[in-house]
Amino acid sequence: MQLEKRDYDAIVVGSGPNGLAAAILMQQKGLSVLLVEGKETIGGGLRSAELTLPGFIHDICSAVHPLAVASPFFEILPLSNHGLEYIYPAIAAAHPFDNGRAAIIKKSVEETAGLLGDDDQAYFKLLQPIVEDWPLIAGDVLSPLHFPKHPIAMGRFGLKALTSATHLSKQFKTPEAKGLFAGMAAHSIQPLTNLTTSAVALVLMAAAHLKGWPIPKGGSNTIANALTSYFISIGGKIETNFYVRSLEQLPSSHAVLFDVTPKQLLRIAGHRFSSIYKWQLERYRYGAGVFKIDWALAAPIPFTATGCGQAGTVHLGNTFEEIAGGEQQIWDGKVPAKPFVLLSQPSVFDPTRAPEGKHTAWAYCHVPNGSTTDMTAAIENQIERFAPGFKDIIFARHTMDTVQMEEYNPNYIGGDINGGVIDIGQLFTRPVLRWSPYKTAAKGIYICSSSTPPGGGVHGMCGYHAAKRALKDVFDMV
Repeated sequence: MQLEKRDYDAIVVGSGPNGLAAAILMQQKGLSVLLVEGKETIGGGLRSAELTLPGFIHDICSAVHPLAVASPFFEILPLSNHGLEYIYPAIAAAHPFDNGRAAIIKKSVEETAGLLGDDDQAYFKLLQPIVEDWPLIAGDVLSPLHFPKHPIAMGRFGLKALTSATHLSKQFKTPEAKGLFAGMAAHSIQPLTNLTTSAVALVLMAAAHLKGWPIPKGGSNTIANALTSYFISIGGKIETNFYVRSLEQLPSSHAVLFDVTPKQLLRIAGHRFSSIYKWQLERYRYGAGVFKIDWALAAPIPFTATGCGQAGTVHLGNTFEEIAGGEQQIWDGKVPAKPFVLLSQPSVFDPTRAPEGKHTAWAYCHVPNGSTTDMTAAIENQIERFAPGFKDIIFARHTMDTVQMEEYNPNYIGGDINGGVIDIGQLFTRPVLRWSPYKTAAKGIYICSSSTPPGGGVHGMCGYHAAKRALKDVFDMV
C-alpha cells in the first residue's frame, strides 16, 4: 500500500508497557515510529525512585511481574540483551494466617498442593490442567474476544475462569486453601462474588507454577529501560516531556495509538469521534483505587509464619471471609478497618535496592475510587498482625493516596491502577462494544491502554493487539 509522505508512519502517546509494546511491534515492521511521553522519564507504572531515603530504591507502581515473563510478546524480545535481569524467589507468594501458619505457592503444583493438607487433591485437580494447557491458551487468554485456536483447552479454562471466586473456592475445605485463593482473586480489585474474579486468580497461580513471580533486578524501571533500549536499537524515536492535550500538538502521521484511558482520549480526540462512540466512552466505568506505602527498613520484615520471609509477595488478609468482606465494603464506598494488603519485599532478593544490611518494602490496599482516607495505620497494623515488631524497624515511609496516584500517572483515574473495572460487563467490551476494541470511531486513531483487552498488568498485550489492528487497517500488514 502506497501512502503519502508524513513526518512519521505512526505515533504512540504514552510509554507504559502497552505503549512501548505497540511502538516496538510497529517499528519491527519497518515503519517510522515516534513514542511521546508526558513525563521526563519513560515507563508509566514501570518506574523506580528513592522515595524515602538516599540509597533505598522503591517501585512507584508495579513491583512483581508474573505477567511480564508470561507475556507471549515480551518473551520473544531480546530484553536480557538490553540490561533486564529477573530474580525469581523460591516462594512466589505467601499467605499468612492468625494461627501462625501460612499457605505458600512454590514452582511445582504438586509441591504446593502437598502443603495444603486435606485440599491437596482439590488444588492439584484445579491447577494442573491449566498449567498443562497454558502454552496452548496463553495467546487466547491475553487477547480480545475471538474464536480460540484451541477451543477445547480454552473451554476447560473458561468454565472455571468465568465463575466467581466465591463459587470456585467451594472446591476447597481448608481455611488455608480458601484464603490463598481469595488473595489471588482480590487482585481483580472487585467483590469476590463477581463473575470472572476466578480468572484473575487462576492466571496468577498458573503463572507462578510456570514461570514464577519475578522481580526485576534494580527496580521495575529496568523493564521499561530494556524495552526502550530495544525500541531505539531498531530505529524508534522517543520524545519525553511531551504532554499531549490535543491532536494538533502531534507531528503528522498515518496512525496514532493512545496508551491512555477513555477519559483522556475524549479530552484529546473526542471532537473527532462519532456521537455514539463518545457516548460509549463516557459510560466507561472505573474501579476502586489504591493507597500505597513504601518503607525504608532497618531489617527484613519479621514474619511469624514460616515461608513468608522467603516470598517475593505476601498477601495479608487472613481468611477468605475477611478478604471478601473487605473487598465488598470498598465496592460499597466504605473503608475496611482491616484491608487486604498486597506486600512485596524486593530487597530480600535484590541487594541493589537498599544500603547494605537495610531493606525496602512495598505495599498497597484497595480503597473506594478517589478516596483520600489515610490508610497508613490500617496497612501497618495488618503487617504488624502477621509480623510483630515490624513497626520498630521502620526508618522512613512514603505514601500515595488515590489523588496522588492519579497525579503521578493520569491513567490511574481515581487511583484505579487497572484502567477500569474488569468485571463481566467490561471484560470483553473494554472500552466499548465494537468488533475491534482498539479501533476508535476516527480513522487512524487507536487506543492501546489497559482499558482495552486483556486489561491491567505488565504484559504489553493491549499495545501488541492494538498495533496489529493498526498495521492491518492503515498499512495493510498482517
